[in-house]
Amino acid sequence: MSTDDFRHRAMDRGLTREDLDADPFRQFEQWFKDAIDTGVFEPNAMSLATVDEHGQPTLRTVLLKLYDEQGFVFFTNYASHKAQDIEANARVALLFPWVTLGRQVKITGEATKIPLAESMGYFATRPRGSQIGAWASPQSQVITSRSLLEAKVDEIRRKFSAGEIPLPSFWGGYRVAPHMIEFWQARDNRLHDRFQYRRDDAGHWHIQRLAP
Repeated sequence: MSTDDFRHRAMDRGLTREDLDADPFRQFEQWFKDAIDTGVFEPNAMSLATVDEHGQPTLRTVLLKLYDEQGFVFFTNYASHKAQDIEANARVALLFPWVTLGRQVKITGEATKIPLAESMGYFATRPRGSQIGAWASPQSQVITSRSLLEAKVDEIRRKFSAGEIPLPSFWGGYRVAPHMIEFWQARDNRLHDRFQYRRDDAGHWHIQRLAP
């Protein structure tokens, strides 16, 4: 089914409480599968919002690489601006903007570094060029020219010309453990369907419908 056909059918059908799985991760898995099956470009692209030590919010796009009942995982340089923000304030927000399907998933929670073994396991699966890039780029730092970056890439490529490329000590993953997940389904006349899952102190999820 094309994204246009899916969007029209989903908008006509809408989203009801009965449609939802009691577990928000299983519900996310179904919507994520729909995004993949309909050919959404980079369905794992998600906006990540952080707030720095001065209270200034910042937004950028990162890629979801892993998810489970513990949360949603992305990877970055630990010296990047996003990582510095998280060190100052671990509260973050994520958004999956599947606009072509008329759907969004909004998540708020706290980000923490994943165990070293998990970062090593993922890094080993990355294309060699991406591994080299992780070593070469001083992410978020000012550089005077692209040629300097490319020279650093050549240096790293020569350094690791034989054998596997190890995980940089300054690179790894964050897991966003959610306390709220909202599923948003577009409807006609801007009367969208919105359902919010909230986790209580005992770890149980409660579902509420929100006005559009």
